[in-house]
Amino acid sequence: MVAPRRSCTACSGVCLGRSADEVTCEWYAVSMSLLTETQISDELGTVPRWTRDGDSIVTVTERADFRDALLYLGAVAYLAETAGHHPDITINWNKVTLTLSTHSAGGLTENDFALARQISALS
Repeated sequence: MVAPRRSCTACSGVCLGRSADEVTCEWYAVSMSLLTETQISDELGTVPRWTRDGDSIVTVTERADFRDALLYLGAVAYLAETAGHHPDITINWNKVTLTLSTHSAGGLTENDFALARQISALS
């Protein structure tokens, strides 16, 4: 087995392979199909502090202060790196806004909700 590379021009995500000609994207291990409206509604029920915003889901978490917001963000970053799926992040002193969407798929997928559930468990 070859260790994952951190970047790849052939796909988005962590890539496995010995050369640029032999590339398998980690994303392909999980379904990258866009969710239907019904599936999105069902999934939103599993992440109560997240709301839909077009092709994304968003949560705003208020922490005690800036330091606490950064510590929280470090935990989010760990989960995101482990999942190979990264939220868009805005931090305003003690408020952290996280936006999830699978840009490569053009909307919401199972990956977005899986990571949202992990992030929600932090609070």
